[in-house]
Amino acid sequence: MHVLLIHQAFISPKEAGGTRHLELGQRFVKEGNDFTIVASNLSYHSGKPVEGTADGCEEYNGVQVRRAWTFASLHRSYVWRVASFLSFMVTSVWAAMKVKNVDLVMGTSPPIFQLLSAWAVSVLKGKPFVLEVRDLWPEFAIDIGLLKNPVLIWCARRLEMFLYSRATHLIVNSPAYREYLIEKGVPAAKVSFVANGVDTSMFSPSMDATALRDEFGLSGKFVVTYAGAIGMANDLDVVLDAADLLRGETDVHFLLVGDGKECDRLQERAVQMSLPNVTFTGPQPKDEMPRFLSMSDACLATLRDIPMFRTTYPNKVFDYMAAARPTILGIDGVIRDVVEAADGGIAVPPGDSAALSAAVGELSRDRQRCEQMGRSAREYVRQHFDRDQQAIEFRETIEQVALRRAA
Repeated sequence: MHVLLIHQAFISPKEAGGTRHLELGQRFVKEGNDFTIVASNLSYHSGKPVEGTADGCEEYNGVQVRRAWTFASLHRSYVWRVASFLSFMVTSVWAAMKVKNVDLVMGTSPPIFQLLSAWAVSVLKGKPFVLEVRDLWPEFAIDIGLLKNPVLIWCARRLEMFLYSRATHLIVNSPAYREYLIEKGVPAAKVSFVANGVDTSMFSPSMDATALRDEFGLSGKFVVTYAGAIGMANDLDVVLDAADLLRGETDVHFLLVGDGKECDRLQERAVQMSLPNVTFTGPQPKDEMPRFLSMSDACLATLRDIPMFRTTYPNKVFDYMAAARPTILGIDGVIRDVVEAADGGIAVPPGDSAALSAAVGELSRDRQRCEQMGRSAREYVRQHFDRDQQAIEFRETIEQVALRRAA
């Protein structure tokens, strides 16, 4: 079977971010199938060109990647960001139509515009269309305040329902997303849950990160790491405020690993606050993350306190858990259920810098508890959220969709 995925924000191991689709695709290929991804030629986080081959074609352990030209305006403004999405929507169809012998076309959201590309390609090729929901667009954009115009909101919701109705099948990576879709009127039998998770084999809790600690001047420190996108949704001002409250705890240091639209502003604010206990590392490739998490004592995940963010399963939390590091979680909802079921960290109210600083201080003073939480977290994701099991669920879902369509 040959699956074609259209995914503007696809992340390879040499880029920063989650590699869910590559990991699922590689396991799909191992079982004798084909997996091709049409992706943007620009990094979704930085907006800069992705280093690759001259012909725009790459291969990662059997997974074929074809790069489509994208208008370089991702981070100029919201309007220009949409222009970038629309450009990929057009060029990805052209690139996808060149891929031969496809059995199923898959689109993933966000951004939602590429779902139109996937649907169009599925129609042109006469193949099933699987729609994967990784974020609830447009609800996230509405809740966070990016989408305010009533007419645009109406249009966005109409587009959302149009795509749900045209999909042969839907896959979601959070249980709350499945509930949302069913409440929207999508038949339950049409929605499969393949959880977000992690390749636990990537992370070794005993990895020696002494050299990396020395490189950043963190020898002897209790290192608290945030790894991921640095954007409006991530509410990282609360981390700077917590660092300010802990500036007297000279053995505690915050490491912010990543990039995004808010990165420059936050770095300037950290300088203005004269914070001695915060370091920005810039973006790091996915294959470097095991080293960064190994040199950490605890890890952070934060989001703004809006209702829709309670439905999400963030990639970074599963990486933290696989690395056997406790999570200090400033997010409510379904991911809190996971961390608490694993006894893998401490949950604090979103946006509460005092509670966040207190949790950091608590773990820094009880290293034994900190390590026990990390061990429990790793064992829990190994049992419930390992990518090998999810790859089986993904393959079985795809095969069932193809068989039903053939019948």
